[in-house]
Amino acid sequence: MATAAAAGAAGDAWWVEHAGAAAVAHRQQVRLAALVRHARRASPYYRRLYRAVPPDVTEPVVLPPVAKPQLMEHFDQWVTDPRITLAGLRRDVLADPARVGVPYLGRYHVLTSSGSSGEPAVLVHDHRSWSSAGAVLGVRARRTLLRRDVLAPVARHGLRVAALLATGGHFAAVTAAEDLRRRSPRRRERLRVLSVLRPLPELAAELDAFRPTVLVGYPSAVDLLAAEQAGGRLRIAPALVAVGGETLTPAARRRIRAAFGCPVLDEYAASEAPGLAVQCHRGTLHVNADRYLFEPVDEDGRPVPPGGTSATVLVTDLGNRVQPIVRYDLGDRVELPADPCPCGSPLPAVRVEGRAGDVLRFASADGRAVPVLPLALGTVVEETPGVRRFQAVRTAPDTLVLRLEPESGADPGRVRAAVDARVRAFLADRGLGAVRVRHAPDPPRPEPSGKFRQVWSA
Repeated sequence: MATAAAAGAAGDAWWVEHAGAAAVAHRQQVRLAALVRHARRASPYYRRLYRAVPPDVTEPVVLPPVAKPQLMEHFDQWVTDPRITLAGLRRDVLADPARVGVPYLGRYHVLTSSGSSGEPAVLVHDHRSWSSAGAVLGVRARRTLLRRDVLAPVARHGLRVAALLATGGHFAAVTAAEDLRRRSPRRRERLRVLSVLRPLPELAAELDAFRPTVLVGYPSAVDLLAAEQAGGRLRIAPALVAVGGETLTPAARRRIRAAFGCPVLDEYAASEAPGLAVQCHRGTLHVNADRYLFEPVDEDGRPVPPGGTSATVLVTDLGNRVQPIVRYDLGDRVELPADPCPCGSPLPAVRVEGRAGDVLRFASADGRAVPVLPLALGTVVEETPGVRRFQAVRTAPDTLVLRLEPESGADPGRVRAAVDARVRAFLADRGLGAVRVRHAPDPPRPEPSGKFRQVWSA
């Protein structure tokens, strides 16, 4: 059933993309109406939430937004299969690392969010929506996946995928990888999962021995490997690098492309919405809007027009029936570019800036709260010569703490001084000259999930 659903979803995705924007809008309306009817009928939580909502819904704005805390508080009433309970999932699935990628009750994929914005959410996807999301991604990324310089090396050396992921938990990426490995002995040989928490020399040695033709991972992890490759401590020749789970900065993309000499494919997804967006052949992320409603909104919940930056985004998964995600506050700051992508896709383009909570708010001399965008501050630090990795943490309204990792061969003292000067000038330009910039003695470090945050408020 899952295979048939994936094939049907792939065919439909291809047709919708070529049929144009009107077809995308029609799919959205039909699928939203069906999802709301199902949620009202099968989810006690949504039945109560939608008591005052009109019977026929084709536009999302009539539906109240939802957020992770309230949904997790009512988890057992949120899901539509009464056999699924939060206590049962924690006992039978989440407490056992050996269950990663093993379907619950033979039909459900269980995963957790990273918890970077608080307590992790527990998410459930059925076979149909799970396999369909992957199939749609493949269709939408086909111009990159079917490039001659990608296919030729894979044809010569075989498909060998190395996935650098956070292990030891039911995170989305490792759950997907282990699910693929479980379903095929051949895939187990050709798809290798490597923990990003392992020492870098160990990872490099295993990658050299495995010789992957496709390298998958978080941008921060792949960026570290790019430095190893550039320094001669890693010698692999992937035909494709695919990244996701974090924001891929332009500087990181350049380093990865230069080190490995192959295309870099970016994906934007969440545990709540796998396969949310993928990069076109022109390098722009496009939302799979026939499968997800994607609403950038301001702090008051009003739509943000193209060209503006949102406070957060409300996402609706039009395919998940076991745990309806309807106008869910994803917490990401995004921008819908004002100009259409030159690739010609009818799917909306998006730029992802990061978590809404990552916006730093500092106190100016006159007492105003001045917001600083993470992407802007990150660019100032990352583009400083000699910076390999960094983290910037707002620890108080008047204090910014930096953790720096210099590039190999760079003078740490000079790098620190250069970053200090650039950051202070950046802040002063925004009326924040009184903010204290401190350098922590410890280097940048990942979260327990393995993901690497760059800019946030503590």
